[in-house]
Amino acid sequence: MKQQVDIEVAEAVDEIREVVGSWKKQGKAVGLVPTMGALHSGHLSLIRRAVENADEVVVSIYVNPTQFGPDEDYEEYPRQLEDDIKKCREEGVGAVFCPSDEIMYEDREYLSIQIDQLNETMCGASREGHFEGVLQIVNKLFNVVKPDLAVFGQKDIQQYILIEQMVREFKHDIRLIQGDIVRANDGLAVSSRNRYLSDEQRTIAPGLYRSLRYLKQQLGPDVDNVSLMIRHQQDELEAKGFEIDYLNIFDYKTLEPIEQMESDHTYILAGAVYLGETRLIDNMLLRI
Repeated sequence: MKQQVDIEVAEAVDEIREVVGSWKKQGKAVGLVPTMGALHSGHLSLIRRAVENADEVVVSIYVNPTQFGPDEDYEEYPRQLEDDIKKCREEGVGAVFCPSDEIMYEDREYLSIQIDQLNETMCGASREGHFEGVLQIVNKLFNVVKPDLAVFGQKDIQQYILIEQMVREFKHDIRLIQGDIVRANDGLAVSSRNRYLSDEQRTIAPGLYRSLRYLKQQLGPDVDNVSLMIRHQQDELEAKGFEIDYLNIFDYKTLEPIEQMESDHTYILAGAVYLGETRLIDNMLLRI
């Protein structure tokens, strides 16, 4: 791990561009890890991937309002900037970009990003406008920082695929790296929202991971009863106290749910559930 005594902290666009510009004048490759802060071991694993693949790394810390729905946890979302900067310094990050809403958004924005089809399933089906907000802020960050590479986690797999598509369609000259899901010892995917769980809910929470793991072991191109197997796991989760948003297997390219698996394809086995008010997501990739 690269250790660094000091770290640049920039709030303004001109400030972070000056920092990145000085690195690029030295011929250094620059990596970007966009986050909403409250950094945990999952974020740190992404930062380490960036540090391994770039000469200098920028971590953005910004709780983006446009990706939250009206009934979601924007106001309650954890904010701990000083602690986050300390963690970034310990990981060898060269700069943290922590802008305000006034820096990232105009008083009125006339332009937006629209998504066709790829936001109609999975998390997009129940979080209207979420991914439009994600692409809007990531596009802004790409234009501000102009990194050579950017690292995003597999846990938010639909987000990753949409950003992949945006990079292709908007012709961003950026290499994307997908970071692995980081899990607690009992399999629960690490998330900033896990802190919302009560002790009892935290004990139940790994049930989603166990259902996905079971399905991954059972599913294949010769299985005809995919829907039945998934319905059985949904019933088991509901019996344990989960409220199901979705649990299904999706085509990696189209994000459409599938009924029959085929050889030489990649699929996403994914679920989103609620325990009380806390929404948990998880997924596994199946390469047949």
